[in-house]
Order: sequence, then C-alpha cells, then structure tokens
Amino acid sequence: MKTKLKPVAYILAAAFAVAAAGIAAYAPATQAADEKKPDVPKAALTVTTTKPSSASLPIKLAANGNVAAWQEASVSSESNGLRLTEVRVNVGDVVKAGDVLAVFSAETVNADLAQAQAAVHEAEANAADAAANAARARTLQNSGALSAQQISQYNTAEQTANARIASAKAALASQQLRLKYTKVVAPDSGVISARSATVGAVSNPGTELFRMIRQGRLEWRAEVVAADLRNLKPGVSAIVKAANGSEVTGKVRMIAPTVDPQTRSALVYVDLPQNAGSKDAPFKAGMFASGQFELGASSAMTVPQQAIVVRDGFSFVFRLNADKHVSQIKVQPGRRLGDRIEVLGGLNAETQVVVRGAGFLNDGDLVSVVADTLAAK
Repeated sequence: MKTKLKPVAYILAAAFAVAAAGIAAYAPATQAADEKKPDVPKAALTVTTTKPSSASLPIKLAANGNVAAWQEASVSSESNGLRLTEVRVNVGDVVKAGDVLAVFSAETVNADLAQAQAAVHEAEANAADAAANAARARTLQNSGALSAQQISQYNTAEQTANARIASAKAALASQQLRLKYTKVVAPDSGVISARSATVGAVSNPGTELFRMIRQGRLEWRAEVVAADLRNLKPGVSAIVKAANGSEVTGKVRMIAPTVDPQTRSALVYVDLPQNAGSKDAPFKAGMFASGQFELGASSAMTVPQQAIVVRDGFSFVFRLNADKHVSQIKVQPGRRLGDRIEVLGGLNAETQVVVRGAGFLNDGDLVSVVADTLAAK
C-alpha cells in the first residue's frame, strides 16, 4: 500500500512547486510594469508665434553735425577817431537792410563839411574870375594888345581854377561820406549775433562793432563718411533734431568737395527753414544736432520687436519646430518701424517664430502654443 501512494505524492508536490514558482514570478513582473510607466513631457512655457511679414521701410542715413550760420556779416566802423554816441540794437535783434545800428558823434564832421562847402564856393568864385579874364584875352588875341604868352597864362589860369573846383568838390564829397559813416547801417537783413559796440568808445576804421547772421538763415553741417556720399545729392530731405527734441525738415544744399583725411568724412550742408534762426527758435548757431537723411524706401522682412532676444551682445529669434521644440537662431537686426524690426537673413517667410515668451526660452525647450488674442483683436 505504501508503495502505490509514493508516485501520487510526488506528482502533487511537483504541481504545488510549479504553481508557487509561477505566482512568485508573476507578482514582481506586474509590479515592475506598473513602476515603469513613461512620464508625459511638460512644456517649459506657453508662447505665441507668428510668421515674418514683408513691409516697406524707409531708407535713412543717420549723421551728426553742428548748426552754423549760413553766412555771417561783420559790421565795422568806417569812421576815424569819432566817439560812439548811440547803440540802437542788441544781440538777438532782427534787423532789415539799411536799419541804423549805431551812431557816432558828428560835430567834427559837420565842421569839416562846412569848411569843404566854403572851399567849393571860393573855388567857383576864382574860377568865374579866371574864366572872365581868359575870355577877354581871347577877344584881344588878334589885336596885338596882348602877347601870346599872356593869353596862354589867362587860359591856364582858367583851367587851373576849374581844376580847383573839382578838387574842392571831391573834398566836399569826402566830408559827406564821413558824415554818412557816422551812422552804422545793416548791410543786409538778419539777426544780430554779436555786439562789441560800446557807447563812448572811440573806434578806429575796421573795428568790428556787430556780427549778424545774414537773412537769419541757419544750416546743419552734417559729417558723413565718404562711403555714404554716393547716396546723397542736393535736394535730398533731412530731418534734423535739436537738443530739446524739436525736429525740422531741411534740404541738402551742397556737399563739400573735399574729405577730411583724418576722419574720412565730408561736410554735407543742409539748409534749415528760414525761421530756424529766429530768437525763439529751437536751433542756435554752434549747437550740436543729430539728423537723418531720407533716401526713399525698400521692401524688408520684419518681425515683432518682442521676437528679438539679445544675449551676449547678439540678437536671436526662436524658431518653432514641428515637434513643438524651439531652436535658437542668430539674426542681424536692421531698420525699425514702430514695434517691428527688420531681419537681415536667417529666416524665410514661412518660419514660425516665437513672439511672447521668447525672452524666457532656451535652445531646445518644449513649448505650448496658444493663439495671440491681442493680435486677433
């Protein structure tokens, strides 16, 4: 009986062993499978995107320079040894051609003028007497009462008397000029820019009394490098900005024929509006000013200003790839129009670039894209 039960016992024991091994093997495998479920990647940032757009941007050439008078006039004294008695204008006054600016004492000149007039009258009287004597001598020329020598002397005396009249009249004209020069007048219309005239001073001929800006005209002398001169020509418009922020539009009058060998730049003379030199105008002679020459317009590819990220001195944009990851692309910014910036190369019209949130991204980041509701409005 014992011999018959042994095979059955062995079979049952083997079955239990296999089942236990199977349970032990299944339980760890199920637990490991549950622990190895993959994590879903999370987006680093929610962003908006756009495509570059084409726009017509103005072509401008920036330059700096000084504001100067178009032309200056030096008003000097032409009187010798006269005392200045009156100064009628001051710095900043607007004058017209022929206006009296200052007056010198005329007492001495009036006395000399009276003396010259008396000399003219005396010469005329002597000339009349000499003319009468010469006429009588010529009537007696054929009678033999007077010698030829005497008749010649009377004719010479007549001519000498006439010459003395001319000399006396020239002296009278000189004194009249001296009287005229006692009044200093403006040679042209303009603005008085400097005054050295002082009441009571005795000036020598040629002493500058006033300096004026002719016609009140100012010009902007812009310094432009030689390479950019080919883009400029007379008549080109320029927007000039004063120190207080005021802007005026001028026209290029001429370009200097020479280039400074030290700076390799040339002066471009820009005429400013006529009222730019008035007393209350924002521009003053000697002022530094910046400006831009308007050279037309050209087509350009632009992106919003927010899409440009500046890092380590370079400009970048972030391109959105098909897998929702971004790639950092180095670009060269160009002209600016409002809130858009021109991109010179590196992109094409179909490239999706990140706009909002670009400044917080790094190369390879995963992003979530949403519609730009503000742009849609």
